[in-house]
Amino acid sequence: MSFLCKSACRLALSFGVVAVLAACAGSEKAKQLDLGPNTQLIGVRSAWSSNIGSVGFPLEIRTVGNLIFVAGTDGNVAAIDATTGGDLWRVSLGVKLSAGVGSDGRYGAVVSRDNELITLDGGKELWRQKLAAVTLTAPLVAGGRVFTLSGDRSVSAFDAASGRKLWQQQRTGEALVLGRSGIIMAIGDTLVTGLGGRLVGMNPLNGKVRWEAPIANSRGTNEVERLVDLVSGVSRQGNQVCVRSFQSAVGCVDGLKGSLIWSKPASGATGVDGDELEVFGTESDGKVIAWKRADGERAWMSDRLRFRSLTAPILVGRAIVIGDESGTLHFLSRQDGSPLNRVPTDGSAIQSSPVLIGQTLVVVTQRGGIFGFKPE
Repeated sequence: MSFLCKSACRLALSFGVVAVLAACAGSEKAKQLDLGPNTQLIGVRSAWSSNIGSVGFPLEIRTVGNLIFVAGTDGNVAAIDATTGGDLWRVSLGVKLSAGVGSDGRYGAVVSRDNELITLDGGKELWRQKLAAVTLTAPLVAGGRVFTLSGDRSVSAFDAASGRKLWQQQRTGEALVLGRSGIIMAIGDTLVTGLGGRLVGMNPLNGKVRWEAPIANSRGTNEVERLVDLVSGVSRQGNQVCVRSFQSAVGCVDGLKGSLIWSKPASGATGVDGDELEVFGTESDGKVIAWKRADGERAWMSDRLRFRSLTAPILVGRAIVIGDESGTLHFLSRQDGSPLNRVPTDGSAIQSSPVLIGQTLVVVTQRGGIFGFKPE
C-alpha cells in the first residue's frame, strides 16, 4: 500500500467505506530512512507522565491557563495540571468517544460514537444532546456556548449550561469526509469553521455566514482524490490564520475580512504551526516544509523523516517538534529542518499533535500515555 493511499484510507470516513478501501489498493509502504545516531544539540528532559487509556480517535489536546484537557476512547476525560502532571479532575463517561476535548476552563465537551454531545462542568456531567451525524472534531466551548462541526458538514450551537440547541446550519458536499478533526475556532466575534476546502466565518449568535475564503477546490477523478476538507491545526498570528486543505494546499486568510492572502499546493494531511515569519507543516510522505508567511514561498524542505506518519508540528523556540508512528518526538531546527534531538515515549504512535503550555511540551500516544517534557 502506498503511503498516500495509506493516509487516505486512515483518514477518510465514508458513508460507503468500500469505495475508500478499493481506491487504496497498491504497493507496499516505502522504506524509512535510517536516522543514524541521535544528535542532542538541545536539552529535553522528561517532566512527568500519566495515562488516559487507549486513544483511537483524532484527539485534540485543549489547553486553558495551566491546564490540559484530554480524553481516551473508553470515555475517560481529565483536566491535568501541565506543571505537575496531576489530575485536577477525572471522570469516566461510560461510552466510547469519537471526538474531544473542547473546554473554556470551566465547561468541557466531548462527542461519543453514538453521536452524543456530552458536556461537563468541572468534571461533573451536565447534559447530553444527540447530534445528527458522526462527529470527529472536538467541540468549541466559548461565550457560554458549545459549537460542533459534524461529518455531514453541519455546524450547531448549544447553550453550555442547559444543552438547549440554539441553531444549526448545514452545507452539502462530497460523499466522503475525513476521518480526522476539522477546524472550528473563534476569531474575535466570529465563529470560524472549515467547510470543504473553504474557511468560513459565521455569526456565533445565529450561524449566518459572514465570509468565505477558498483554500482549495475539489478536483480529481474519484471521491478520495476530491477530498479537500480543512484539517485541525492552524497557525494564527493576530487576525491571520494559516490552514491546511487535505492533500491539496496550505493557505493563509485574513480572519476578520475573510480574504485569501495566499494558497500554495501541498500534499499533507495534518495541520500547520508557525510564527510571524514562517509556517511549518508535514507532508503525507514525511517531508517537513517551511513556507514564508508573507507570500507562501517555500523557505526550505527536509526529507529526513519520510514515511514515518508524522503529526502536525509545533514551534518551540528554535525547534520544530513533530511526533511519529513509533512514539518518537523529533526536535528539528526551524532554520533548515536539521536534527536537534529526539526523545521516545511509550513505543506507540503519537496520537495528538504536540502542544506547549507554559514551558511544558505535552503529547498523548495511542496507548493513552500522556507525556510532559521540558525543552531547555
